[in-house]
Amino acid sequence: MKSSRLVSILLLLQTRGRMTAAQLAEELEVSVRTVYRDVEALSAAGVPLYGDAGHAGGYRLLAGYRTRLTGLTRDEAEALFLAGAPGPAADLGLGPVLAAAQLKVRAALPPELRTHADRVSGRFHLDAPGWYADAEESPYLPAVAEGVWNSRVLHVRYRRWAEPTDVDRRLEPYGLVLKAGRWYVVAGPGPRTFRVDQILQLTNSGDEFTRPDNFDLAAYWTAYQRDFHDRLYREEALVRLAPGVTLARAVQTEPADEDGWTRATVPIESIDHAQAEFLRLGTAIEVLAPPELRKRIARIVSELAGRYGDRS
Repeated sequence: MKSSRLVSILLLLQTRGRMTAAQLAEELEVSVRTVYRDVEALSAAGVPLYGDAGHAGGYRLLAGYRTRLTGLTRDEAEALFLAGAPGPAADLGLGPVLAAAQLKVRAALPPELRTHADRVSGRFHLDAPGWYADAEESPYLPAVAEGVWNSRVLHVRYRRWAEPTDVDRRLEPYGLVLKAGRWYVVAGPGPRTFRVDQILQLTNSGDEFTRPDNFDLAAYWTAYQRDFHDRLYREEALVRLAPGVTLARAVQTEPADEDGWTRATVPIESIDHAQAEFLRLGTAIEVLAPPELRKRIARIVSELAGRYGDRS
């Protein structure tokens, strides 16, 4: 654990420059006293690390010093190459950059770690989009990415679901998110979320904006997804499920009966959506409520029985 923390301190100083003991302690989730001991251990090991006193002080590495990543574990090296997604990188115009970065990291790895990283990259390939979804055309993705990188205001013509469908928007792009093969841009003011493939026109104004210092893209996206599902599934259905059948978000309300069937409440988006989803389960589900949904499924089943009945 300590050796991993020492490498983390070294890499933090290498990538961020001068940092105080308090900043390092917050980043590593340890005490300031622990940071002091770790810094002493690094210095004793010959790492050219210096401390400056005063309000603007902190720890820093000797200019030009670089580690060769020998602190990487086997699992970390494998994860690094597994996380390199060539498809999304190419979408952003970073395909050659990703390849070059992986080449440099590979060259810096010790031989034993290099072997494991090569095995991972040769045996695992990440392909995020689903089988039956057509690739979304996002011709303005590179321009949106450029706005994100350089904090540039974008003026877009955007197509939404509600009327009026085509609207003009001024975006301050904070970050890009790739979800299930589809790109989203999170932008201020707000912030709000926009599908990049729904941008019809785009103009880079050249004006800079100030990205909020406390904005956390990952935290925002997690909260956005949670809120999206809360807004999406506003109704509930009461169902009986056959033994071994499970549904996402279903909550069992009673113990299983003597035949192994269970009752559960299931959040649903709408009657129409639930009808299609539940019919896929065939005889492994019985809808008890709401009454309208039960009547619809009963009518469809009756029509199917009449259509497929014995015609001999």
